[in-house]
Amino acid sequence: MTAEPSPDSLSLPLELSLPLELADFRPGSVWLAGAGPGDPGLLTLLALQGLRQADVIVHDALVGERIMALASPSARLEFAGKRGGRPSAHQDDITNRLIELAREGHRVLRLKGGDPFVFGRGGEEAQALAEQGIPFRIIPGITAGIAGPAYAGIPATHRTANQAVILATGHSCAGGPDWKALAATGAPLILYMAWKGLPGIAAALMEGGLPADTPVGVVTDATTERQRVLVTALGTCVADLEASGLEPPAIIVIGEVVRLRPVLEWLPKEAPHG
Repeated sequence: MTAEPSPDSLSLPLELSLPLELADFRPGSVWLAGAGPGDPGLLTLLALQGLRQADVIVHDALVGERIMALASPSARLEFAGKRGGRPSAHQDDITNRLIELAREGHRVLRLKGGDPFVFGRGGEEAQALAEQGIPFRIIPGITAGIAGPAYAGIPATHRTANQAVILATGHSCAGGPDWKALAATGAPLILYMAWKGLPGIAAALMEGGLPADTPVGVVTDATTERQRVLVTALGTCVADLEASGLEPPAIIVIGEVVRLRPVLEWLPKEAPHG
């Protein structure tokens, strides 16, 4: 595979001619859609339809410019990004805005990076819409926790390595996972939003029995032209990450599947993905 195509090569007709019928995007409804991890090629057809037909698109910080460029020129774009450590929109304000726009009769696309139901607060927003009687549709997206490692040559599962995988968040309003208990499962961990919490997480995992030489893969800006990959070990991952110069957003994989990267790395080394 070569490097990602230029934005010009992604131009698509506003009216898609497809040998199938997709959903009816009705005025006064909200589509809660996943934009995928970053590569526009990983968009679903329904997400693309939403981009082309929405009157208003309420989008997150992790939805890149190349994806937003696929929106209808007539769509109104409203930014509702939430990024750790930076000024962010409050969740209640975002939810209330979706309700307000739908009640005004707009076709509203709530566009989130990755998948709206995987650490994306899509469930909270859908619940609020349901309580207010607002019609909505869920459009799953490819989550970064699966796609990011795959673009780095790290499979979420492999028959010789694991029969289960755990997706977990390193940032939680409810106190976070029991890392010692997760370590005891022996299953690979795929961590979202764990950059700042990694020192405590790594220490707890080792206290729970994971060896210090357990491989760790860190994938930043997954599936985009800025993607970078750091392979390290649990005992040194904090220091190695600090010295790497990498920055979030990142997906962190902890487990034996990381050892498969040298064989399964499929992006050319000269490509800007890593």
